[in-house]
Amino acid sequence: MKKIFLTITAVVAMLATSCSSDDDNNTTITPPVTVDPDNFQGTFDEDVTLDASLTYNLSGPIIMKDGTTLTIPAGTVIEATGTTSSYIAISQGAKINVNGTADNPVVMTSGEATQSAGDWGGLVICGKAPINNTVDGGTAISEVGDLTYGGSDSNDNSGSIKYLRVEYTGATFNGSKEFNGVSFFGVGAGTTADYIQSYKGGDDGIEFFGGTVNGSHLVTIDHADDSIDFADGWSGTGEYWYIKDGDKAGIEGSNNGDDAGKTPLTTANVSKVSIVNVGRSKNEGGIFVKEGGGEWTMSDIFISDSETGIFMKGTEDDPVSNQQIADDKINFTNVKLMNINEQTNYTGTADFISEAETTGAGAGADLPAWAQGWTKE
Repeated sequence: MKKIFLTITAVVAMLATSCSSDDDNNTTITPPVTVDPDNFQGTFDEDVTLDASLTYNLSGPIIMKDGTTLTIPAGTVIEATGTTSSYIAISQGAKINVNGTADNPVVMTSGEATQSAGDWGGLVICGKAPINNTVDGGTAISEVGDLTYGGSDSNDNSGSIKYLRVEYTGATFNGSKEFNGVSFFGVGAGTTADYIQSYKGGDDGIEFFGGTVNGSHLVTIDHADDSIDFADGWSGTGEYWYIKDGDKAGIEGSNNGDDAGKTPLTTANVSKVSIVNVGRSKNEGGIFVKEGGGEWTMSDIFISDSETGIFMKGTEDDPVSNQQIADDKINFTNVKLMNINEQTNYTGTADFISEAETTGAGAGADLPAWAQGWTKE
């Protein structure tokens, strides 16, 4: 019995030593956050990864806090109900990684039985890049979601979005406060925004509120306001934009609504754009130069079926934009206009539009090859 007791004691001692050693060397593993796909909402201070085999009912706001990442794999479908209470917001310091593919995009859509524009909010991303709509060049509060955005980090990284389609967004709080399809608030150049469509929205399709993020392969179809909008000191590059069926301007570009000459100036370098059938309810042109404009280099622009190609207000209403054109700060080269009543309503003498053959985003007015398969028309 003595020998057996000693043996057991030794084994217990060895196990205790082994466990102690393991505890010293192991890193604490935090289990993944579990979300309810039937009631997808909440404010998260930990990473969230969705499952493409599930359909998520967005029943309220999703707010990702500073330091967290929302990862959405290819093929994931999110169906929203709840109008203005349903939206996805990425706070400053948080990230979103949308990992869609051309064959299997991520889709954020309406969960209503009869889908229509304005059924839910949209996607809101807030970064730390410069904006010009503050008194001291600091931060501001987003129009929707009441989140802080802006700062001094031009290369701020809010994640990566590839092959995303958002549908039936644009829920309305009031006459001056509406969601867009995708809103980039002060988002930095470290963020990837590539292959994004906004489809049938109640307000703007895709909007850049300041920041330095670049946007490529953007598609907007059938929006009740402007299709793509940039303002508040956005300084970025855009290429391959396809815009069709908008109630107002195809592209609305401005500097600052309260101080047209405010710095940092909106500085837009945009190329390879097709704009088709916009201004259905109000003539604001294929492209609307507004509120000081900023400094633009626009090239390879195709515009068809619009009252005016390049639209702007007169010198009394917008003297800064008119002066920017006169000073050769806003230029359009390789512009092709079809079924347009007037090239521009600008009344000055500057020759800022150079017409030539261009393919725009694809082959003129047709949906380009790169947009086929993952988008809706």
